[in-house]
Amino acid sequence: MPTVAVLDKTGKEVGKMELSEAVFGIEPNKKVMHDAVLNHLANLRQGTQSAKTRAEVSGGGKKPWRQKGTGHARQGSTRAPQWRHGGIVFAPKPRDYGYTLNKKVRRLAMKSALSSKVLDSSMIVLDSFSLEEYKTKAVAEMLSAVGSDKKALIVLPAVDEKIVVSSRNLPGVKTAQANTLSVYDILDADKFIVIKDAVAQIEEVYA
Repeated sequence: MPTVAVLDKTGKEVGKMELSEAVFGIEPNKKVMHDAVLNHLANLRQGTQSAKTRAEVSGGGKKPWRQKGTGHARQGSTRAPQWRHGGIVFAPKPRDYGYTLNKKVRRLAMKSALSSKVLDSSMIVLDSFSLEEYKTKAVAEMLSAVGSDKKALIVLPAVDEKIVVSSRNLPGVKTAQANTLSVYDILDADKFIVIKDAVAQIEEVYA
């Protein structure tokens, strides 16, 4: 059963915590994690690109010259793709790039991502963390104290507007709730910082 140190906001170790073997101790499956990341990025695509085909551009109703005898190649319209201002051959059109993964695949990807953070010693458990006012400096000091100087994902047991807003100005720092985690955000973060109460919620959902 994997064990991690529990720190306070000053970076001091205040205890140990045993994690669920079924959630944080499995052999990470790189294939399903890759599939989950691709799915996340595909679902983010807007798909609003659009261009006009030769049927949609204006003009081109008249044959530019007669079929034979001019020395030119035969042409039927000045809006064919080879003409300036002509239509696009395979014009992109608005579409939805989103798709869904099987539930078992999503769960395995999440547990693989969580386990990979434990294996990499990138998971930090905080005893508790709260702010009395909106203060970015307080979040920055906490991150520095626990050894997070790059990308970090702070996982909260519930929405805490003061922490969410205070973290917003820090480059590379994201916040999430235990029930809104994504495999992409976990893998993208160099440090996976979880409030102790959120660990129990994650284990309850994915165990």
